[in-house]
Amino acid sequence: MERVSLLEIYKHPICQKYVSRAGMEHAISTAEYALDFAEEFNTDPDLAVKAAFLHDMGHYTWYRNGKWDYNLYKENDIHAIKGAERAHKLLIRLGEHPVNAKQIALAILLHTDSYLPEGHLQLNPLQKVVAMADKADEEPGGHHHYKKISRESAITRLHALDAKTEEKLSARRTSEGRGQPAS
Repeated sequence: MERVSLLEIYKHPICQKYVSRAGMEHAISTAEYALDFAEEFNTDPDLAVKAAFLHDMGHYTWYRNGKWDYNLYKENDIHAIKGAERAHKLLIRLGEHPVNAKQIALAILLHTDSYLPEGHLQLNPLQKVVAMADKADEEPGGHHHYKKISRESAITRLHALDAKTEEKLSARRTSEGRGQPAS
């Protein structure tokens, strides 16, 4: 099975609708952070960049009296639940391996605890990477969702991210093939 690229995901109308709504620049920046963190946590870079890129596709805009209401959002937010579902469905449509699509969806589901009752989550390395990448690009008051990016710039950055991901996957395969832990 051939790897589904970030560019393929980006070009799909579902991605354009929901990732754009949550902030395409934030999605790409988060994926870039995730690629770096994936190496640090020895987790699959392909799964990490995809989960990070799609992590906010479940966002809904909460407005009151025509203005964004952050408190209303915090009170009613379930974007991680909706995003995990949307991402899984999109990835399966694009031909992602079902096991990978599930791991990506779970990382999206657990990238935030904003919708959970008080408690402590035990995250696996992929899930930690996505949560950390999201926090790394976060801005006060949710302003990271409103940063703009041109289509050309988005495509250029995603193309570069796909190439770097392929390099890291190749290096992991080579390292694992020699019986050494992946770096």
